[in-house]
Amino acid sequence: MGVQGFQDYIEKHCPSAVVPVELQKLARGSLVGGGRQRPPHTPLRLLVDADNCLHRLYGGFYTDWVSGGQWNHMLGYLAALAKACFGGNIELFVFFNGALEKARLHEWVKRQGNERQTAQQIVSHVQNKGTPPPKVWFLPPVCMAHCIRLALIRFHVKVAQSIEDHHQEVIGFCRENGFHGLVAYDSDYALCNIPYYFSAHALKLSRNGKSLTTSQYLMHEVAKQLDLNPNRFPIFAALLGNHILPDEDLASFHWSLLGPEHPLASLKVRAHQLVLPPCDVVIKAVADYVRNIQDTSDLDAIAKDVFQHSQSRTDDKVIRFKRAIGYYSATSKPMAFHPPHYLARPNPFGMPGIVPPYVPPQMLNIPQTSLQAKPVAPQVPSPGAPGQGPHPYSLAEPALTLETSGKNLTEQNYSNIPHEGKHTPLYERSSPINPAPSGSPNHVDSAYFPGSSTSSSSDNDEGSGGAANHISGNKIGWEKTGSHSEPQARGDSGDQTKAEGSSTASSGSQLAEGKGSQIGTVQPIPCLLSMPTRNHMDITTPPLPPVAPEVLRVAEHRHKKGLMYPYIFHVLTKGEIKIAVSIEDEASKDLPPAALLYRPVRQYVYGVLFSLAESRKKTERLAFRKNRLPPEFSPVIIKEWAAYKGKSPQTPELVEALAFREWTCPNLKRLWLGKAVEDKNRRMRAFLACMRSDTPAMLNPASVPTHLTVLCCVLRLRTSTPAAFSCQLSS
Repeated sequence: MGVQGFQDYIEKHCPSAVVPVELQKLARGSLVGGGRQRPPHTPLRLLVDADNCLHRLYGGFYTDWVSGGQWNHMLGYLAALAKACFGGNIELFVFFNGALEKARLHEWVKRQGNERQTAQQIVSHVQNKGTPPPKVWFLPPVCMAHCIRLALIRFHVKVAQSIEDHHQEVIGFCRENGFHGLVAYDSDYALCNIPYYFSAHALKLSRNGKSLTTSQYLMHEVAKQLDLNPNRFPIFAALLGNHILPDEDLASFHWSLLGPEHPLASLKVRAHQLVLPPCDVVIKAVADYVRNIQDTSDLDAIAKDVFQHSQSRTDDKVIRFKRAIGYYSATSKPMAFHPPHYLARPNPFGMPGIVPPYVPPQMLNIPQTSLQAKPVAPQVPSPGAPGQGPHPYSLAEPALTLETSGKNLTEQNYSNIPHEGKHTPLYERSSPINPAPSGSPNHVDSAYFPGSSTSSSSDNDEGSGGAANHISGNKIGWEKTGSHSEPQARGDSGDQTKAEGSSTASSGSQLAEGKGSQIGTVQPIPCLLSMPTRNHMDITTPPLPPVAPEVLRVAEHRHKKGLMYPYIFHVLTKGEIKIAVSIEDEASKDLPPAALLYRPVRQYVYGVLFSLAESRKKTERLAFRKNRLPPEFSPVIIKEWAAYKGKSPQTPELVEALAFREWTCPNLKRLWLGKAVEDKNRRMRAFLACMRSDTPAMLNPASVPTHLTVLCCVLRLRTSTPAAFSCQLSS
């Protein structure tokens, strides 16, 4: 699991770091330094990562999600949630994941495989027992995030959508706009310097709609449990394994930390492949290793020790190790100035090069509640105090900095807060982690993330600007789809575009166990270097047609504001989309998979987005005037990443955009920006044509009322094949 297991580790092994809170009481509490209990002048502003919170925004673990979702139930819950927040002086801002995130594609591939298995378990459970499936099998219905976003807009809850790197943009947006806290459930957020971090999984609205509760994570308590200075968290996250440097590349290092005498050492060799150690064991071992690093600025020395037994692609691993440190260092770096808007352009590490500044909000006092949570907010230093940071404790060592040379340290001093024990644990339970002794050099009495400087490197694997196969005018040998990888797109990791087998070693390669001079015995163990560390294979596609700048500006604006389905911006700028797993019976032979059933619709949508009909018609007219034969049009190819029966998500499918035969659809600029009545009619006809419902009856509001148009189109489309028609008749 790598770094993604850190969030579960906090829940299970750091009980003192999980404190229940009631958000209404928190919003009504006094401000530190205000002198007396009084309602704050401004509301409690919380940023919610919808990607971690879909099941809660849907209305909790509602049992009918397996039937495809209940729109009315979801609307009722969201209405109650919005009313409770408005009445409780809480301002929610919900941030949706609208980024393609090719850098995390291998994580998405693994997740789709697991979700596909879960979908079949759900179908089997419903068929055999006829009862709702267990809550732990929750899979969001198709387009649920889009429906929730529309519902929130209806209830005047502000929303936004990421565009390149979701985690980086959420953190940047939180800092730039001075939010008091972040509601999420992701290890990447736990390892950054968010002042108040709340659990999205524990978010609960009472039945009467008057109490909104969740849990708060106290990351300085986690640092105390690990006996690890938070300034070393970027190195800690990089060595756990992440989307830049996966844990498969660190497996031999993790086993070497445990040593041959560890009780789990016997699990290493099984069926001639390397078994990864349990996540909680790896976290503790890596924390011990990072704590004992003498010079955290000498990344070359650290990388040499970490990859001392690597037998292939060592240089590539070192580069990605430094990039991972830069990625997590940037999340802890407050900025000194505001960028023009929250989205910053990616830097060599594939992250926003300008992380928006952190504006220290006034620390909030959580009043005593019946939930046994009695935290006392720390004292906030005066705004102009020199050498004081926004976080509530002092650190024993300076923050990690990654300059061009990678060997500079920036010393910073931070304010002190009251002694430990200021928070009451969520419930009494023993932790397997012994608290650090007070005399430990890395012990943090009451420390939390200081800002470390932003990262830079000359190892720039990223492209600058749009996707190479879209912007560049050079021809690409895309016909050789089996041996070429896609040119790197803006913000994607450089190693993402490598073919799987290009960097593999022989299956018999073995690593020497042990960590340098600390472990003298050397035993051969299998390694994962003989297998690809990227479980996907990218394919190069031909260049995309140019898109009008006005269209791109409108698309970006609507995408960031959450007013448009993210697929549209992905197609226009990247030429590819990711189709998530849906709950469908793979054993059924009556209907094809949903990804195939609706593919013709998407093909026509692609044609509309790239204005195929009008552009080809103009080309044919020009050839006719010059007495020439019509030229052969190069196809517009879109990559669709999907997982269904008979199709693995490891490779994309190349899908060609299609133009309507019945009529010439106007260009996208006119469809989107046209204000005449004819333009409105053309928009409706383009929608009906994509849905294969462009008939006089469908265009007549007297025959088909407007509010039933979508339903009629879906039913008409699903009965367009004999198998689907017979299936619906039998039901």
